[in-house]
Amino acid sequence: MSKLAKRMEHISESITLATSAKSKKLIAQGIDIIGLGVGEPDFQTADTIKVAAIEAIQNGRASYYTPTAGLPTLRDAVRERTLLDTGLVYSDAEVIVTDGAKNALYNLFQAILNPKDEVLVLAPFWVSYTEQVKLAEGTPVLVNGRPEKDYKITVSELEEKRTNQTKALILNSPSNPTGMIYTREELLEIGNWAVKHKILIISDEIYGKLIYNGHEFISIATLSDEIKRQTILINGVSKTYAMTGWRIGYALGDRDIIKGMIDVASHSTSNPTAASQYAAIEALNGNQEIVETMRLAFEERLNIAYPLLAAIPGFEVIKPQGAFYLFPNVKKAATACGFDSVDAFVDGILEEAHVAVVQGSGFGAKDNFRISYAADLETLKTGIARIHQYVLKKMNN
Repeated sequence: MSKLAKRMEHISESITLATSAKSKKLIAQGIDIIGLGVGEPDFQTADTIKVAAIEAIQNGRASYYTPTAGLPTLRDAVRERTLLDTGLVYSDAEVIVTDGAKNALYNLFQAILNPKDEVLVLAPFWVSYTEQVKLAEGTPVLVNGRPEKDYKITVSELEEKRTNQTKALILNSPSNPTGMIYTREELLEIGNWAVKHKILIISDEIYGKLIYNGHEFISIATLSDEIKRQTILINGVSKTYAMTGWRIGYALGDRDIIKGMIDVASHSTSNPTAASQYAAIEALNGNQEIVETMRLAFEERLNIAYPLLAAIPGFEVIKPQGAFYLFPNVKKAATACGFDSVDAFVDGILEEAHVAVVQGSGFGAKDNFRISYAADLETLKTGIARIHQYVLKKMNN
């Protein structure tokens, strides 16, 4: 008898976390590894946010369970921040606070999916979307984007994949890993199509504040009342406020779905960490200067890193518009360097050039890899220079 549930036969570990673990192992051996794999801002959480958590601990407010859906004051802060940023109005019953945005997605899939329900996943995609759908006994259906279309999906391509089992689609704009942003017109077409076919839109907007070079972020839920009713917004404080370790995310949308997510959470995590919730209240309600400071820093890094990466032989790079990743197609470089796959090429870069990036196969794009420019500028430039030198060396051997 198998020790594991049958569902685990089809689940893969997070490729980003696996890359991080491999890097840390080499670092423990004394090897100078430059980490450009994990999507984590190199900024510290703002002192005002830290103080809010410390005060909650010292005052005893962080010692007890909170409501499963999150502290009322935090849910109010989520609603107010969403209103200020997007103009969208939600009631208290339409908000849940979760243990990171990843947990919001997990709770959502557990709440809405039945066996054989299909979820359209726009590829390239964040690595956990497909696995979380499978854990909820749903079926992820990939809709593959093309580089000549900036990896963005059209309604006609969605329609080709739609069946009577299609329950939801996952929209991530700005995208992890491509950094591309859907325009208002593109979103309106997708939203109206989803409304017509009664398909739930799961809009992952975790990178919505990280937009560069004059591009614009549009929340799909702002485009019409009908689309808003058909949409669950997923967001959190991790990327915007450099709070990845605090693990606070949230979801807004249909009250029945939110109630289902709360019920799932009540039997799993009970509630998000109390101290982190008090920190998140300060993040959402407090001074927002740190957000713009980080955005400007990431924009500078992108504008410097992009031409450096594009100059490497065999690298085909589309310039991102948001998030903090570059996602080059490196198939030509991998082949020229003597590798039979990009996965093997990425391993070579780590083991010989001592730079950690993430293979694109985990994102549904086997010819690409992902590099994060959330690292400081000097580290970023050094890492890209090492990759460039490595490629030239291997090509000339």
